Amino acid sequence: MVEFTRPALTRASGVGELLQLLRDGVPRTKAEIVELTGLSRSTVSSRVETLIGMGLVGPAGEAASSGGRPPARIAFLPSSRVVLAIDLGATHGTVAITDLAGTLLDHTTATIDIAEGPGPVLDWATETGLELLAASGRPESDLIGVGVGVPGPVEHETGRPINPPIMPGWDRFDIPARLRAAFDVPVLVDNDVNILALGEHATVWPDADDLVFVKVSTGIGAGIVSSGMLQRGAQGSAGDLGHVHVPWHPGTARAADDDRDLEGIASGPAIAALLRERGLPAESSTDVVSLVRQGNREALDLVRQAGREIGAVLASLVNLLNPSVIVIGGSIARAGEQLIAGIRETVYRRSIPLATQHLTIVESRSDETAGVTGAAILVIQDALSPASSTWSAVGPDPTPAAARAD
Repeated sequence: MVEFTRPALTRASGVGELLQLLRDGVPRTKAEIVELTGLSRSTVSSRVETLIGMGLVGPAGEAASSGGRPPARIAFLPSSRVVLAIDLGATHGTVAITDLAGTLLDHTTATIDIAEGPGPVLDWATETGLELLAASGRPESDLIGVGVGVPGPVEHETGRPINPPIMPGWDRFDIPARLRAAFDVPVLVDNDVNILALGEHATVWPDADDLVFVKVSTGIGAGIVSSGMLQRGAQGSAGDLGHVHVPWHPGTARAADDDRDLEGIASGPAIAALLRERGLPAESSTDVVSLVRQGNREALDLVRQAGREIGAVLASLVNLLNPSVIVIGGSIARAGEQLIAGIRETVYRRSIPLATQHLTIVESRSDETAGVTGAAILVIQDALSPASSTWSAVGPDPTPAAARAD
């Protein structure tokens, strides 16, 4: 089960807050919930019955009896609803169905071309999603939301890509509206690095409250988790490492007046261009990785140097945000240890000791389904949060005010 950060409950907790306690999957009696929350027994009973009526919690056996009839336990039912998750890359797409714990139930991956535009790509995603739902035997009424990751900057409030460099025809396209025409549920869209950060944090590093996921591929970007929450900034552009200009530093092979942005220096295409200058056949990130795995000395050295350049930018981020974990993912990270070694070399040398004394810099441990896992988590966190519109149909707490106090 994917682990989620949940807020502490208070005496004023509503139905949504009570569900947060139960989302860890641990069966509890109503008496145990009363003890944990400080709510009155009648309030807990009322809210539990509401959740049972919504199908989100259900019976989970009996607790040991201290005399008399054994008390019944209740637990969260992650199988009660499903989420459709879509991860779109430059050349691939994955569509999946998960339960409310973020567990993958089924998925399909296919080759796509994001440059074909939103029409063909979203038509494929829609058709694939409908096929997966039909194959699962779940009615569309069980679908609680759709999460989408795209390889470009996204305005978080609207879910529209904004000037995405590798997505011609997608600028300001209303992705949520297009998908809502087929799926009558909320649709949430974010950039691919943010959903990778959500997936990696939930599945591999659930106890790391401060984590940065860095994707090094055709572009370079970061997903920032701070105090357990994904940080998007004011409009959704937080984490755009690729457009940070990299100043000259002692670990670089560049000229002192070369202050290009990071993507132009250390991305997969940038490394491939340097290899071509040396007479090697490299057109893409895939070619770079292939040469590294063959043990080509030029490729090994250039990937290590790219790591140093990325490390120079990350050192400032470490000093500023003080994360406990930096996860390196993307196609270039799969080339081996050279990239991460170069990053570590510069980060540990250029960051302050207090910020690095417990810092871990590692390669991503999630697989190719990390994107759809993160897209599903995006939906689950929104749909089941205490502030969600999910609870709007519940109405006011039916428990009298006097009964809600101890």
